[in-house]
Amino acid sequence: MSQNDATTLTVPVTGGDLPADLHLPPSGQGPGIVLLQEIFGVTEYISGRARDLASQGYVVLVPHIYWRLGDQVVSEAQDGLPEAMGLLQRLDWDAAVGDAAAAVAALREREEVQGPVGVLGFCFGGGLAFAVAAATADEGAQDGARPDALVSYYGSALPDLLGQASRVTLPSLHHFGLADDYIPQAKVREIEDAVTGGGRDTTFLTYAGAGHAFDNPSPLFHHAEASKQAWVATEQWLAEHLPV
Repeated sequence: MSQNDATTLTVPVTGGDLPADLHLPPSGQGPGIVLLQEIFGVTEYISGRARDLASQGYVVLVPHIYWRLGDQVVSEAQDGLPEAMGLLQRLDWDAAVGDAAAAVAALREREEVQGPVGVLGFCFGGGLAFAVAAATADEGAQDGARPDALVSYYGSALPDLLGQASRVTLPSLHHFGLADDYIPQAKVREIEDAVTGGGRDTTFLTYAGAGHAFDNPSPLFHHAEASKQAWVATEQWLAEHLPV
């Protein structure tokens, strides 16, 4: 299998089987990353980022979190936003957290994974990744489901998860735009205060002029300079915390 190919597998979870796409690095093995989608589903953009990470040497698993809703993929243009928001409103959040945690555990068990396993999410997925880190913080909460590192791009659920921030003690990297219409700058600073401090290994980066979902290449969201800077920072941070 080439580095640009993915294999679809299933992860047993409560209520059925979670589909997930496995992307292997050129070497066939490496540290693991569970990549969590935006509200639009597992789009070509998300698959492209999975390929980017695989090319850096990571074994990447992309769970289809919308599988309970028909595994839909929605347009990332303006006309797709109402449908995507509708899917999010129908989503069972607790089930989604459990599914994502199960994906972490399943990836850790794969023979291709050599070393730690992190979780990385964009927008909806960034908040979901944070919730997984909080939910699995206790030893033995779920065998193998505790991620070793967290990367969250503008986690949209973080304003509602700050009460759990003290539980997220793993190394983490957060990216936020300072022109985000969904998460105002004052709230971004509140999130920063909650996730940093206390001796935690937290890196919090902000980008002037960048709005929500600035890494997404859709013209509705994309901020080229912020996207570039954040991805370089992500690669460097992963190289330190999930070394290949």
